[in-house]
Amino acid sequence: MKTILLINSSKELAKSHGKLNDYMQSVAKDFLSSYGFNITQTFVDKGYDLEQESQKILEADILIHQFPGWWMTHPWITKKWMDDVFMYSGKLYKSDGRHSTEPDLNYGTGGLCQGKKYMFSTTWNAPIRAFTDPTQFFEGKGIDGVLFHMHKAHQFLGMTGLPSFMCNDVVKSPNVEKYKEEYKEHLNKYIVQNH
Repeated sequence: MKTILLINSSKELAKSHGKLNDYMQSVAKDFLSSYGFNITQTFVDKGYDLEQESQKILEADILIHQFPGWWMTHPWITKKWMDDVFMYSGKLYKSDGRHSTEPDLNYGTGGLCQGKKYMFSTTWNAPIRAFTDPTQFFEGKGIDGVLFHMHKAHQFLGMTGLPSFMCNDVVKSPNVEKYKEEYKEHLNKYIVQNH
């Protein structure tokens, strides 16, 4: 049985109360559990134990981060969790991958998490076209281009990325049922059918 770690970085800030991200995490938990996946969870804003978090990653086959898109990235608690947990035990990577004989090659290849996968599920007020149209705000880079730094942090540990999922227009034109069904389809396509 595969183990999936759901990492929820929802947070209350201004008009945002984190409810949609909490709901999307519950959708993932319920859907994946129904297919026999073992689910562990972290709610970052409620606090975490570094040893337990490190162990959760070591035991997981797949990590799924759930977070809102704030100011073109994740909330600061997501980065703090990564800084704290990724650096903690020394069990997730052995080095930056370089060797003294050719120190300018192979940076980012010292991870110890080969075989593990990760995915990002995010919520944005921005419409989908802001990500896909080269003439709009994100210049056609897509969600994975916007989250490039997050991909690289996980790849540094040796993990392989799955396609990201996002809910769009969550403030101006929310459609929670649509998000739920699309997320289940995404999880089915990239996790259930392939693992």
